[in-house]
Amino acid sequence: MRRPALLLPAVAAAVLLTACGSEHAGTQSPGAGSGGPTSPSPVDQPAVDGVRITSVTIPSGSRSTSPSAAASASASTSPAETGGGVRAERLPDGLPADPGVSAAYEVVNSTAGALTYTVIFGFTTSTGGAVSNQKVTVRSVGAGRTVTGTVRLGTLAPGAPPVTRVKVAEVTRVPAAEAPSEPGVCPPSGIRITADDGDSAMGLRVVGLLLENCGTEVRTLDGYPRLSLLDDDLQPVRGVEVMKGSGGIATVAGFDDPPRAVTLKPGERASAGLMWRNTTGFGEAVDVPYVRVLATAGAAPVTVTPHLDLGTTGKLGVSPWRRTAEQTGVPGS
Repeated sequence: MRRPALLLPAVAAAVLLTACGSEHAGTQSPGAGSGGPTSPSPVDQPAVDGVRITSVTIPSGSRSTSPSAAASASASTSPAETGGGVRAERLPDGLPADPGVSAAYEVVNSTAGALTYTVIFGFTTSTGGAVSNQKVTVRSVGAGRTVTGTVRLGTLAPGAPPVTRVKVAEVTRVPAAEAPSEPGVCPPSGIRITADDGDSAMGLRVVGLLLENCGTEVRTLDGYPRLSLLDDDLQPVRGVEVMKGSGGIATVAGFDDPPRAVTLKPGERASAGLMWRNTTGFGEAVDVPYVRVLATAGAAPVTVTPHLDLGTTGKLGVSPWRRTAEQTGVPGS
C-alpha cells in the first residue's frame, strides 16, 4: 500500500465497481467539452499492490478553463512523457470543462482470496504537480482474477493547470467479505461501519468509527468496539497497546465516558473514536494501515483503512460507542 501526498482534489469522484473473473470493471462517464479523439498511449509502469495503469489518453484538443491556464498549457508536452500532447483553448467566461483525460488500468489479484480494492489515481502536471485525485473502488476481485477499467479526470476548477500524467497514488485492499458496504447498500449483517477522514492537531490524531443500524432489527452495542490492528499484509501488528478510553494520551470529550449499552432502532446511528499521537522517539515507528472492527462480540468483522501513524508511542485509545444525533430514518437502505 502506498499513501499519496495530501491533496484537496478539484473533483471528488468515486466509482463503485463489482468484479468477477477477468473482465472490464467500468468507466467513469465522460463530461461535456472533451477534446478531440486521441488513441490511448501505452504506459509501462510497475504495478502497485496489483494495480497498474496500462494506457493514458490525453486528447490533442484538451482545453483549459481560463486565460491564465491556457497560457500555461500552450506548449505541447512530450508524448514519451505523457502519452500525448496538450493544446489549450480559451473557454467563454472561464466555464469549467472536462479536458477528456483518462487512464486505463488493470487490477490483478494474485492472492488466495477475494479482495476489494480502493485505488486513488493521481492526475498531475508534466513536472509532477498534483492537480486532482480520483478514487475508484473495485469490489470482490476473485483470487487469481484480473479486472480492467478506465478512470477519467473529470471537470476541473477554473485556472487548474493541464494534466499530462496519471499515476497510482495509493492502493488499499481488504477481504471482500469485510469491506465496508458501498453507500446506500445495507450489508447482510444489518450493520454498516465506516471510518471518517479524521482530524489532527499538533501531532494528536482522532478518527471516528461510524456505525449505522441499516437493518430491520433492534441492535444493542455493549461498550467498546473490538479492534484488531493489521499491517500491509493484513497480518496482526504487535507491540501496540489498545486502551479503553484515552489512556492519558490527551483530554478529548467523550473518550473517558463510562461505557454503557447503546440500543439502536433501525435507522439509528452510533459512533466511537480512535485517538493516538504520531510522536517519534527511540525505536521503530509503527504504521497501521488497516483496522478490523467488531461492533460487538461475535459481530461480523469490517476492515477499515484509517492509516494509524502511531510513531513510537505504542498506544491507541478507543472511546465507547455512543448514540449520535443524526439518524437516517431509512431502515434497510
